Amino acid sequence: MWYNLALAGLCLAWVIRTWPAFRPAVVMPHLPELLVLIGLANLCYCAAYLVEISVNAPTARETWRRWRWALWLAGTLFALLVAQYWIGDEIYPSVR
Repeated sequence: MWYNLALAGLCLAWVIRTWPAFRPAVVMPHLPELLVLIGLANLCYCAAYLVEISVNAPTARETWRRWRWALWLAGTLFALLVAQYWIGDEIYPSVR
């Protein structure tokens, strides 16, 4: 939930800050593209479960529990960085 809220907050900040430029792009025909991007973001989030399964061995369980939040934070910050780049370099220039 917090991952999705962070990404939604970043996107909302872009739209609010640059509303006149984004106004023509916020229309129903762009909904499929938005849903694909949302799905890709959640797919990337789910990739973390592969890491969790691999390090969930009984010997590493206690260490994993201590560092799990740091991995989540690093992944969320990386996702925000990728989203920031994608919006600023790929999407925003094409809607001006």
